[in-house]
Amino acid sequence: MIGSGHRIGAGNHTAPMSEINTTPLVDVMLVLLVIFIITAPLLTHAVKIDLPQASSEPLPQKPEVISVAIDGIGNMYWNDVPMVQGELRVKLQQVADKKPQPELQIRADKETRYQILAEVMADAQNAGVTKLGFVSEPK
Repeated sequence: MIGSGHRIGAGNHTAPMSEINTTPLVDVMLVLLVIFIITAPLLTHAVKIDLPQASSEPLPQKPEVISVAIDGIGNMYWNDVPMVQGELRVKLQQVADKKPQPELQIRADKETRYQILAEVMADAQNAGVTKLGFVSEPK
C-alpha cells in the first residue's frame, strides 16, 4: 500500500508515520462552531419579560439628628440646651410628629443612674419616637 508507511521494494524496513491527520479534528471544530453560532442568538431571547417603567423621584431628605445628653447627676440637655424632664416630654412629642422622624441620640454619662435613662427611654417610646440610638466612646 502506498502511503501506509511501508516502502515498496526497499526490503522489510518499516518507518512509522510521523504526521497526525488533523482533518477529523477540524471537521468537529467547524461543526461545533456552527452549532454555537446558530444557538447563541436563541439563548439571549429565551425569556420574555415585561419590565416596569421607573419614575424618577427625588431622594428623601436625610432626617436630622437630635442629641439628648444626660450628665452624671441627671441634668438633661436637648442639643446642648438645658431642660427639665417635663420639657423633654413635650419636645419628644414634637419630634415624633415630624415627617421624616428625626433620629434621637442619647448620650449618657457613665455615672448616670439607670432609672433616669430608663425614664427618658420610656418617655421617647410613649411619645412615639421610633429612631433611638445610644452614643458611646470607642475604645
